[in-house]
Amino acid sequence: MAASILHRVTGSAVAFAGLGILTWWLVAIGQGQDAYGRLAAAAKHPVGLVVLIGLTWAFCQHLLSGVRHLVMDTGANFELNANKRSAVLTFIGSLLLTAAVWFYLLGVAK
Repeated sequence: MAASILHRVTGSAVAFAGLGILTWWLVAIGQGQDAYGRLAAAAKHPVGLVVLIGLTWAFCQHLLSGVRHLVMDTGANFELNANKRSAVLTFIGSLLLTAAVWFYLLGVAK
C-alpha cells in the first residue's frame, strides 16, 4: 500500500517540481547568458543539488513503480510475498538508479 501511495506522490512531485524547473530552464535560455548563469549557480548550490537529486529519485521511483503496476495489470504478481518483494525492489532500485545517475553527473565514476 505504501508503494502505491508513494507512486502517486512521486508522480505529483515529478509533474509539479519538474515542470517548475523545466519552465525556469526554458525562461533562462530565452533571457540569455546571465539568467542561465544564475540557474546554473542555483543548481550547483547544495540546496539545488538536494532538490535535483530528490527529483531524480522521485522520477526513478515513479518509473519503477509504474513498471510494477504494469506487470500487475497483466494479472501477475498478486501473491502477497511476491507483491511485497516487488514493492521493496522498487525502493531499492530507485535508490540505486539515482545514485548511478548522480555518480555519473558529478563525475565520481571517472
